[in-house]
Amino acid sequence: MLTHAKPVAAVTGALVLAAGLTACGGSSSASDEKVVTVYSADGLKGEAGDGWYDKVFADFEKQTGIKVKYVEGGSGEMVQRALREKSNTQADVLVTLPPFIQQAGSKGLLQSYEPKGADQVDGGDKAGDGTWTSVVNNYFGFVHNKKELPAAPKTWEELLDAKYENRLQYSTPGVAGDGTAVLIKAMHDFGGKAPAMEYLKKLQANNVGPSSSTSKLAPKVDKGELLVANGDVQMNFAQAKSMPNLGIWFPAKDGGKPSTFALPYAAGLVNEAPHTENGKKLLDFLLGEDAQREVSAIGGGFPARKDVKGTDANALALARLMEGVEVFEPDWADIDENLAAYVDAWKSATGS
Repeated sequence: MLTHAKPVAAVTGALVLAAGLTACGGSSSASDEKVVTVYSADGLKGEAGDGWYDKVFADFEKQTGIKVKYVEGGSGEMVQRALREKSNTQADVLVTLPPFIQQAGSKGLLQSYEPKGADQVDGGDKAGDGTWTSVVNNYFGFVHNKKELPAAPKTWEELLDAKYENRLQYSTPGVAGDGTAVLIKAMHDFGGKAPAMEYLKKLQANNVGPSSSTSKLAPKVDKGELLVANGDVQMNFAQAKSMPNLGIWFPAKDGGKPSTFALPYAAGLVNEAPHTENGKKLLDFLLGEDAQREVSAIGGGFPARKDVKGTDANALALARLMEGVEVFEPDWADIDENLAAYVDAWKSATGS
């Protein structure tokens, strides 16, 4: 799997996934409804109703009178659900992490639509055919319990230590976006599929087991049930507001530097959506300047628009967190094409 590394001192940009789609589909009665249905990866809705989605959806409903119906799950889970419903489409907007937004596009689940403000999103953070656009930028990471493990681990190899037995967990590759990110990062750091699977086979001795949702792991780390789990910067930074024992870190291979890659929330308009026009309005709203300014302040993430620069305390803290962390760019085309093979290799290596 090819990647291109680029050192970053402080990352203040944003990756956001907001996929665009063309108008189509839906009966006249359905299209007249003041509702929009969102299928989304978890992480942007707050546990206590204080997340970015909570604020933005409430503002959208107040401004437009359109009610947001929200369905949440792992990225892969949401794509599979949309696929099952392809003959009777229920969702209007799909939001997932890579590589699942690319997968949704290649399976014909998305229609082309460029939301207002998409011209301010970097080319690598949106689809060339207009089927998705980043709405919140984000990066892959891990969390540790700061109380029981004051110094975060530095390397993958440290996680093989016996002290992590049954106190380490990562979400399921192929089901959860962050779980799939574990595979991508391991393949990058260890130099390919075979050495990455060899490592993950060893790590399985300490792994608690599968989890379809990454967001459910952070509370276990905060309580000390787990010492370490996977996650992503935006979600874990937001969770840390109510989970004081969470610390974010980025694993390196022994002798290497800490690194990560962009894992944005990408949004797209679902093909033959029952409420296409309402879906377009919501995508426009998510990429609007007001909503983008709140990405860091409320959501703990990075704005997708390059003309919106966070200056709030969260934005400054996030920039400090990313200092000295190398950001590499995965070969998403390769991952989209070979994801099933990579997941199968992981299942074979770990016995999952």
